[in-house]
Amino acid sequence: MARTFLRDIVEAPAVVLGKTVDITKNIVRRIKGQKEIKDAKEYWKSLGPGLTTGAADDDPSGVATYSQAGAGFGFNLLWTAVFTFPFMSVVQEMCARIGLVTGRGLAANIRIHYPKWVLYTCTFLLFGANSLNIGADLGAMAKAVQLIYPKISFDFLILAIAIFSLALQIFTTYDRYARYLKYLALVLLAYVFSALIANLDFNQILMKAFIPTLTFSKDEIFIITAILGTTISPYLFFWQTSQEVEEQIMGGMTTLKLRQAETTNKEIKDMRVDVWSGMFLSNLVMFFIIAACGGVLYAHGITNITSAEQAAEALRPLAGDAAYLLFALGILGTGLLTIPVLAGSASYALSECFGWKYGLYRKLKEANAFYGVIIIATLVGLGINFLNIDTFKVLLYTAVGNALISPIILFLIVRLSSSKKVMGNRTNHPVTNFLGWLITGIMFVAGSATLLSFFV
Repeated sequence: MARTFLRDIVEAPAVVLGKTVDITKNIVRRIKGQKEIKDAKEYWKSLGPGLTTGAADDDPSGVATYSQAGAGFGFNLLWTAVFTFPFMSVVQEMCARIGLVTGRGLAANIRIHYPKWVLYTCTFLLFGANSLNIGADLGAMAKAVQLIYPKISFDFLILAIAIFSLALQIFTTYDRYARYLKYLALVLLAYVFSALIANLDFNQILMKAFIPTLTFSKDEIFIITAILGTTISPYLFFWQTSQEVEEQIMGGMTTLKLRQAETTNKEIKDMRVDVWSGMFLSNLVMFFIIAACGGVLYAHGITNITSAEQAAEALRPLAGDAAYLLFALGILGTGLLTIPVLAGSASYALSECFGWKYGLYRKLKEANAFYGVIIIATLVGLGINFLNIDTFKVLLYTAVGNALISPIILFLIVRLSSSKKVMGNRTNHPVTNFLGWLITGIMFVAGSATLLSFFV
């Protein structure tokens, strides 16, 4: 009895200490868990224009281009997703910084600092390219719905999608509209899941991702140029800059003005996190689309894809219904995200070009011309689907056209964002400048090589 009593006295502190340690560990875990949840919520809250801009880059026409890259060349062009990421991020960061510091969109800054013919050329080329993209995206979305519900007519679907998209832009408040776009960006993960379901060889995928494979064939040069044009696109430049201004207005800024001194380090940091996160999501999705089509379609001899919905349909018998359904839903979701961005970026550019009142925060009666351009661009895109043309070929050539137009606009962006007169002490870092000029040169060379290949 005495021994038991003494043993209990000796062991009791150890037991208590052990239980205390366990309780403390549980408390620490809970605190860490709560902190992680809080950090995740703050991170999600900080995301905005950068996330939606990056997500909009993976529109149905981009999906079709990446699908063709995978189907035509297997894993050989996976490196383009890794290669374009830093360039795309740096360019969009420059655009965002221009919007933050100047309180004006990109077209408004070009109008102030460059000749009018430069502005008009960029703006009308942007409107034309965006209208073609809208047309192809509307068609792809309607076809994607038909993959799931084949009995619904194409004409009804395309009209319904166009009306729904316009209503979203015109009659929804900017705050709610921006929130919708933010959550729609998550639809892009469908492409990642569809690739993971397909049981791909990830050892080979990782090798091809970091070791470029180039044959310099005519077809390869063309598709690389198309990838550059659809990834680093003019409409993203204009949208990013204008959305930063919209965010400032929603945050309390009442006038469009230079705010060099007012721009804080926190604003720059938050913008940078937002932009790089959005571009990472964009290129991650691009990577998995190429991987899925390379590992499934190319491996089974399907090397020619003419549309995004055809890529989804081709995956079905080879990768299963789940991959097929996710791919189809991804086309629909990204289209809903991208059409407002395409129409909106064209409208921002034209409105700033001609000095019209603009902004999605304004009501229809306050900015008739701005919303008028959105309606016209969408209607032009709608009408293209009733013409007997191959929209995918048009899109591929539009992507190549973007690769030719982009260097001109990139030249202006790098000049504006490195000008002390425009940016104050928020000018480009030398590394940013170097990467900006480098991608400008690369896109010019790629576009020129593609043009030359048609004559050789």
